[in-house]
Amino acid sequence: MADRNFTVIENEWITLKDGTRLAARIWMPEGTEQNPVPAVLEYLPYRKRDGTCARDESTYPAFAAAGIAGVRVDIRGSGESEGVIDGEYTPRELSDGCEIIEWIAVQPWSNGKVGMMGISWGGFNCLQVAALKPPALKAVISIASTVDRYNDDIHYKNGCHLSAQLSWAATMLAYQSRSPDPELVGDGWRTMWLERLENEPFFLEEWLEHQRRDDFWRHGSICEDFDGFPVPALVIAGWADGYRNTPIKAVEGLGSRAKALIGPWVHKYPHFAWPKPRADFLSEAIRWWNRWLRNEPNGAEQLPQMRAYILDGPKPALRRNEDPGRWIAKDVWSAPEMRSFVVASDGRLATAPASKRGNGDVYLRSPLDTGTAAGEYFTLKPDAEMAGDQRIDDAGSLTFDTRPLLEGEDYLGQPVLALDVACNAATANLVARLVDIHPDGTATRVSFGVLNLAHRNGNARPAPMEKNHKTRVTLVLDACGYRFRAGHRIRLSLSTSYWPMILPPPTDPGLTIDTASLSLALPLLGDHREIVVPQPANPDPLPAYVELSPPQTRRTVERDMTRGVTHYRIYEGTGLIEHPDTGVATEDIREETWSIAPGDPHSMTGVSTWTCIARRSGRSLKTVSQSRLSCTATEWITSAKVEAFEGEEQIFAKTFEKRIRRDMM
Repeated sequence: MADRNFTVIENEWITLKDGTRLAARIWMPEGTEQNPVPAVLEYLPYRKRDGTCARDESTYPAFAAAGIAGVRVDIRGSGESEGVIDGEYTPRELSDGCEIIEWIAVQPWSNGKVGMMGISWGGFNCLQVAALKPPALKAVISIASTVDRYNDDIHYKNGCHLSAQLSWAATMLAYQSRSPDPELVGDGWRTMWLERLENEPFFLEEWLEHQRRDDFWRHGSICEDFDGFPVPALVIAGWADGYRNTPIKAVEGLGSRAKALIGPWVHKYPHFAWPKPRADFLSEAIRWWNRWLRNEPNGAEQLPQMRAYILDGPKPALRRNEDPGRWIAKDVWSAPEMRSFVVASDGRLATAPASKRGNGDVYLRSPLDTGTAAGEYFTLKPDAEMAGDQRIDDAGSLTFDTRPLLEGEDYLGQPVLALDVACNAATANLVARLVDIHPDGTATRVSFGVLNLAHRNGNARPAPMEKNHKTRVTLVLDACGYRFRAGHRIRLSLSTSYWPMILPPPTDPGLTIDTASLSLALPLLGDHREIVVPQPANPDPLPAYVELSPPQTRRTVERDMTRGVTHYRIYEGTGLIEHPDTGVATEDIREETWSIAPGDPHSMTGVSTWTCIARRSGRSLKTVSQSRLSCTATEWITSAKVEAFEGEEQIFAKTFEKRIRRDMM
């Protein structure tokens, strides 16, 4: 079928039942008057005009050429949409999403069938909206998302506090503080902007008020009712991203309604993600939409339940452009067979059963700055945001290695660690990393898991440890697809810190680990077939914009040997980039510093500052926002401020301050 011509509607107003107008950008195939078409909705707070425009323009023209309308909508209070955002995945957000789908379905150009897709926020809310069962929604594609908001997002992980929670709250404060485009909203743009600035929340405050897995986190977690999920879901993730567990959890929970695809990627769409190889996402998506929105008999429902890229010993690098490996398929996913390892009497990691087990108790108290090679929780670039050489962090860890492998070993799934531990405080953090030791000593992180020991029996009702009493704990590590080559060694690294990714608990007691009790189970790849996942025909699908100043990235670790403080510093500048069609030039700058004294958990501080600039035709608008987090033994201390400028004139300023009780964290 020949590609269809299409038009782009730069801004269409969708009026909700309460009168609020949401802004949509629509890619519309020609000929819909005679032949109505299906539509795909992506619904985000990231600004269609100047935030996601490049990736939108790499995707929706291909959909429109295939006869599928693309509808990209700014969430209430974002971009050009009216109102004020009220949080993350809130009931109002999801209700608005259902109204948008209803609006699309009754348009004269629509065939009444809607798909919904997205990455990250849009990957989350397409699953969450689908769970509400709007009648016109027939299928979803969810990328880099979660089915469990508490344990597999940027907030908490098995009760441990992720530093990404401050980073993302700072990001959202910056994003939501930006002005709508005066060209699209007209003379009321300044009133809209000031309303947002005055009323936008600082998300971190709400997130810290819910430190357990309570109803706040159960809302929007589709794992609460997999059986009630109504539509087919294509669930995609990358091994280099923080959301690597979701495809496996989705196929385990949704069964034949879900299809999983896991590549080597960071937090990006597969047709322009790194590290390579990429996947031809556009063809994959069009096939999916044609099957479920047009009833085209193209066999999409017969896709393997699991397709995964098995990494083949990649090394850490300054930039990982392409990772070695191979694509495999499992037509039906089932719980993998596990290979068990124990600590033998010589201190090595050995396959079970070993004739003699480990030498008993070992006390471990990692320096609080152990973890600087962890990278980001969710990665946007294949550089220092990815995990680095693990020898840096192994220096503060307890490690157990196998002997060099006689032949390669292939794994796919989630490793499981079980062991007996004791500590003299109510809680401590336990961190486990699975590491590939290359023959030259280079250490690649394969998987990791973290556990706040007060959450050892669940995240809804944490309980203190019995002091100095050995307690059996189980820690499920993140999913991995990996081949350990012959001649390499498998390492288990244990630590009590993983900073700055994981923030420290109220006290730093260390742990006593019974090495004789330790058991590590790795998920064997098992039956599979090797497949080809086509790469995109266009190796560089993102449109080129006008670069007025270049981007800059810096990431450094500074250890002040005099003051006994470690600083982890991040600088990310997008450069000043102008859209050639709209003339809007934007620049975002993130400066973030985490600091800690390696022996004092209460010394931890995080500061994230964002500067966002938009310029066009002599008008310059700027916001500067700063978010802070520190702690005592009993409280989290948060603060933030936002300033807005029109030209050189400050037109708005606001501050947030709050102290929140720590709940066994």
